[in-house]
Amino acid sequence: MKLLRSVVGKLWITIIGLVAVVLLILGMFLLQYIDITFEENSHNVKVLFMYTAIIGFLLSTFFAFFLSTKITQPLLQMKKAADLISQGEYRTRVPIRSSDEIGDLANTFNHMAADLDTLIRDLHHEKEHLASVLRSMADAVITLDAQGQVILANPHGQLLIESWNALDWNEEDGASSVPRLRSGIQVPGPVLDLYRRVLREGKDMTDKIHVQSGVWSVVMAPLKSNDSVRGAVAVMRNVTEESNLEKLRRDFVANVSHEIRTPLSMLQGYSEALLDDIAASPEERQELVQVIHDESLRMGRLVKDLLDLARMEAGHIEIKFEQVDIKGLVKRVHRKFLAYAKEEGIMLLCELPETGLTMNAADEDRLEQVLTNLLDNALRHTQRGARIIISGQYVTRDRKSLIELKIQDEGQGIPADDLPYIFERFYKADKARKRVTSSGGTGLGLAIVKNIVESHHGRIDVESTVGEGTVFTLLLPVEAKL
Repeated sequence: MKLLRSVVGKLWITIIGLVAVVLLILGMFLLQYIDITFEENSHNVKVLFMYTAIIGFLLSTFFAFFLSTKITQPLLQMKKAADLISQGEYRTRVPIRSSDEIGDLANTFNHMAADLDTLIRDLHHEKEHLASVLRSMADAVITLDAQGQVILANPHGQLLIESWNALDWNEEDGASSVPRLRSGIQVPGPVLDLYRRVLREGKDMTDKIHVQSGVWSVVMAPLKSNDSVRGAVAVMRNVTEESNLEKLRRDFVANVSHEIRTPLSMLQGYSEALLDDIAASPEERQELVQVIHDESLRMGRLVKDLLDLARMEAGHIEIKFEQVDIKGLVKRVHRKFLAYAKEEGIMLLCELPETGLTMNAADEDRLEQVLTNLLDNALRHTQRGARIIISGQYVTRDRKSLIELKIQDEGQGIPADDLPYIFERFYKADKARKRVTSSGGTGLGLAIVKNIVESHHGRIDVESTVGEGTVFTLLLPVEAKL
């Protein structure tokens, strides 16, 4: 049956049928003529006629198999080659055995296979190039179809999808109504609204989304096919740092302008008073000059602190790590403030162990700046007759050896609402710490302290009770942290 369905089989049946028709026609007209003309040898003539018919059938069969060799076999080879090409064997070629139409067909087939091989290789190279570009991108790239299913995502995009889909989005996030896709990945809740608008309006859109404490810039463009939108591609970049820096810049400008405005106004006012000769006596003139001098010193401290803090936050400050005797450092700072504390009627105590306190990697000047800022802060906010205690000891936390330094005062304390913000620049909890001196702070001391402590891979904590006092605790590693 397979032979009959082939080209050769059909051709063979056609030739046999033609021979049979010819023989039947000849037989119908010639048998009577043979009987009449060849009465004596009619039987021999009929036998000869049958032999001729048999030979005709045999010749047609042989001709059919000959055609099978010349026509069918090359066609079968081309069919096999086409199957191999469809399976990805693009280098498959058909042997050319003749120069006739079948040979031309085989030659054309080989040219087509070569062009297809070249095209597939080019497409593969383009795909690899695109995949390399996507992998090397720091931004998250996600391609979605019209049903919200992820078609393609680079490594950053895949991690972002997994992390966002692991979060619990509520009704306000707009993601609760989105069904889980069969791939287990859905359109992340934060970009769902933007995705729907892109599909609906069919144009590029940008947005900034907030996910927990992070800020992401999203650029989403539709994927169009003819006049319909078949999906969207989203490029997402983490701009948390840029957003924080912009907020920091705005706050910085606002705070600096506020802090500088007061001494500038006082300098201008008192200098105008001197120019207008308002002072009636040398004592009043001396008082005006003293105010101008104090405010100029305050502005100098403010500018110095601003420069130090800016260098620290930009990472440009140089930290010289070496072995430091913390016990000797604390004693030196204690002696430096002891005279001032006596003048203010404040008892300044130092409690240190008999054994030494040594850090193997620290910057002594910077740590002295830390202790100086904390003690200056404590003295300015502690009432006469109260105590300030500096203490130090070795402690172990999480199997790590640390030096714990405490500066404890008996001031009026800091309200609990203010504690999370006291290390921010220009933040002052003045409503609870009312003792005002002529040398008011710049509001940058604690911010500088925190930066220096963190540069030593340490930690600073604060505890305070209103009306009882405040305790600043420094935890500094004994060994260098690589």
